[in-house]
Amino acid sequence: MGRDNPRMHAPLKNDTFLRACLRQPTEYTPVWLMRQAGRYLPEYRATRAKAGSFMGLATNTDYATEVTLQPLERYPLDAAILFSDILTVPDAMGLGLSFANGEGPRFAHAVRDEAAVAKLDVPDMDKLRYVFDAVTSIRRALDGRVPLIGFSGSPWTLACYMVEGAGSDDYRLVKSMLYSRPDLMHRMLAINADAVAAYLNAQIDAGAQAVMIFDSWGGVLADGAFQAFSLAYTERVLQKVKTHHEGVRIPRIVFTKGGGLWLEEMAAIRPDVLGLDWTMNLGAARQRVGDQVALQGNLDPNVLFARADQIEAEVVRTLDSFGAPGHGHIFNLGHGISQHTPPESVSVLVETVHTHSRRIRSVV
Repeated sequence: MGRDNPRMHAPLKNDTFLRACLRQPTEYTPVWLMRQAGRYLPEYRATRAKAGSFMGLATNTDYATEVTLQPLERYPLDAAILFSDILTVPDAMGLGLSFANGEGPRFAHAVRDEAAVAKLDVPDMDKLRYVFDAVTSIRRALDGRVPLIGFSGSPWTLACYMVEGAGSDDYRLVKSMLYSRPDLMHRMLAINADAVAAYLNAQIDAGAQAVMIFDSWGGVLADGAFQAFSLAYTERVLQKVKTHHEGVRIPRIVFTKGGGLWLEEMAAIRPDVLGLDWTMNLGAARQRVGDQVALQGNLDPNVLFARADQIEAEVVRTLDSFGAPGHGHIFNLGHGISQHTPPESVSVLVETVHTHSRRIRSVV
């Protein structure tokens, strides 16, 4: 694997996001948005049309760099996130990822029996070279403007797509395997965890300054099953992902959609940041986990379809719910931004986060 040379990169001009991840004092609450490079922006849609397909976009270093930077040209966001997909790892395992027009991801080869699980292995990271090349290219193009976040799907979330073969309404197939053949599920999850850890470490080597694990489907599990089949394997990833690179601290973020029930247990696996969906009150979450972790979130993405004054009011309410002085909070949505979001609504959100969070700190 080629290693990133930090001397190739400009010094970081805005480290507010990284400091908030580590619960250090900040002048204001930093903000970035899940799926901030995406279909709600007309410039993204134009680049996507040039690329010809989603994977054509994700596998082309120049296009991936271009779309990662597009939201930063419009908005004073405090972090960039790599443009890629959570399913690159199982694709590299040979499952044949594709995106049909108007549909979500689909695998040519689903993993539904003992023979299919037996074929799985941690992929050669060289098959994901296009991702690491994009990380290095984006980091260079950012020129120190803001930090770059790398990411992966969680072992459980990857397993959901690998078994179902696509997205699902009820997760019947993957849950059937979980209950009827837990041995197979555990074998798949162990391989996924080791692959995710290697993938995130390679992103860090390539230039990612923080990494995030998206446990998008952890919340569909029953209590007990979540701990055994999702949380345990996210913890395995965290135990293997580096916390420092070239002497610099690398924060690790864990986000489980629908995971509010298990906040204390998620904090106990020692991520630096816990992402919260919109069902949680930030202040209550802060009381439950104390100073163990920073919190990220958690505005309902659909607030962005309201009037500007209503967006402002909800952003203020979210910031106030975290409480003063606001250190250890990264503002984000409770899930990814909708493709139908008016771009001007994002301007209102970012401006209000920066303005109101400064105001909170000035009165403390």
